[in-house]
Amino acid sequence: MQKILITGSSGLVGSEVCFHFEAKGYEIHGIDNNQRAVFFGPQGDTRWNQQRLQAELKNFHHHELDIRNRTGINDLIRQIKPDAVVHTAAQPSHDKAAAIPFDDFDTNAVGTLNLLEATRQYAPEAPFIYMSTNKVYGDAPNKIRLKECDTRWDYDDDTFLKGIPETFTIDQSKHSLFGASKVAADVMVQEYGRYFNMPTCCLRGGCLTGPNHSGVELHGFLSYLVKCNIEGKKYLVYGYKGKQVRDNIHSYDIARFMEEFIKTPRSGEVYNLGGGKKNTCSILEAFAITEHYSGKKQDYEYIDKNREGDHICYYSDLSKLKAHYPAWDITVSLEETIQQIVNAWIKKYKVNASYVH
Repeated sequence: MQKILITGSSGLVGSEVCFHFEAKGYEIHGIDNNQRAVFFGPQGDTRWNQQRLQAELKNFHHHELDIRNRTGINDLIRQIKPDAVVHTAAQPSHDKAAAIPFDDFDTNAVGTLNLLEATRQYAPEAPFIYMSTNKVYGDAPNKIRLKECDTRWDYDDDTFLKGIPETFTIDQSKHSLFGASKVAADVMVQEYGRYFNMPTCCLRGGCLTGPNHSGVELHGFLSYLVKCNIEGKKYLVYGYKGKQVRDNIHSYDIARFMEEFIKTPRSGEVYNLGGGKKNTCSILEAFAITEHYSGKKQDYEYIDKNREGDHICYYSDLSKLKAHYPAWDITVSLEETIQQIVNAWIKKYKVNASYVH
């Protein structure tokens, strides 16, 4: 039986990958220490997801381990010798990074290096997939000419009709400390691929989402927005008239791409992995879709100050990814994704939602 090691296994993407590959016959080794609860408090707790994995997956093995623990990571990978490594663990928040810069860098950059080097030593043939972020581009996308529409901003430059390509600059822009730590890890993953000829790739994600996300205000855009709607809690909109745009990709489609990469890996590759233009929405548009499925009006407050380094408009150009892996495409629409998230929060909070006319 092939073995796959998944960091951040109790998180949104990590847990989806666990379920996906267990169904493909893999033995699953998940690394998670619920650090999200440390970063974000009780609302970020992912123990419920760990318990779900342990209850529902017969070939799942949980490892309570911090990726900053170099000796522990080294020993585990030496013991398991995985056939593939999927690295999704991270400190994922812009705002939080500024308050905990050492924790952020040690988790995102040094933790990634710990995993890379242990993989090189004990499983060098194993495809290594790193869940990077579109924030490696910093706020450079904001320099693209934009047009203002009724409910969103969009690119007003034919060069970016399909979105942001992998050739877009990552230099001379404001990243936030989170973005900088993810850049460091991203480049290191590329370098291990190129320098050591290891099968590695960086997936520069857009908004990664789905019904199993423990969304909080500082991370998890759609999940947290829907949570506020279901709970009747006020959602704070920071700047850009609420028209800032993101592309959203369901965690299932992320896991499907990882499967394709593991089947036919490449060395030191970079892919912008998001929902693409079809799965974009602004905050205002997300409110409308959520209200349709929940039957509840969104309570929100507009604050006329944007978050530092925030993208006004960002969506992924999927051309390179589809050219390299033509069997892959987006299968879960934005509307279906939001409906799943709504249903998940309703189930969790036992809210009796009826359509409000």
